[in-house]
Amino acid sequence: MPIRKTYIVEHLDPELGPWSELEYTAIAKETARAGGTFVLSSLPAQLASKLPAKLTDVEAFKAETRGVEEMYPGEERKRVCLLDPRADKDINPDDKALFDTFLFGGILGDDPPRDRTGELRVKGFEGRRLGPVQMTTDTAVRVTRMVIDEQFTLNMIPYLDHPDLKINEHESTEMPFRYVKGDDEKPVMPEGMVDLIKKDADKSIDELL
Repeated sequence: MPIRKTYIVEHLDPELGPWSELEYTAIAKETARAGGTFVLSSLPAQLASKLPAKLTDVEAFKAETRGVEEMYPGEERKRVCLLDPRADKDINPDDKALFDTFLFGGILGDDPPRDRTGELRVKGFEGRRLGPVQMTTDTAVRVTRMVIDEQFTLNMIPYLDHPDLKINEHESTEMPFRYVKGDDEKPVMPEGMVDLIKKDADKSIDELL
């Protein structure tokens, strides 16, 4: 029987914006299909009590108000992998045997990237890199799952870097992130994300985040 893996995003913000809601729902559904668990940790109690049903209704999803340092004290942290752009090693298929839980700072979608992952790094979690190009949070979890569950190496995964998203006949916007390339040759994005970006085309990506 395969070992169930847990994917944790530290949600350090007091609100849940529409961009994050779409990302987290996509992560939850994909993790459910893979037989894993998706946890949002460090949630403010007020936010935890009002998360949208399309997220909380996914069986694989768990809302957690505790931070990861409380969830994983002492020696338990050795089985938790922090996805960290400043780590010494890239994540690889052999890490499946070393780690049960994969931890994301929840800010991988920031543009430009902020080192809030550093707040987790100093808590003693071992780190792994996902490569040199900034990813959205759902892409980071998707790539990690492909490496751990499907045993891809990072250089085997098909990527699209900074793709142009067509807004209308005359306008397009460049997405400042790396995505997994889908079977349709388009970037894999959460359901509803393209519509959200088009609807708010007058806003910068930073404002949407």
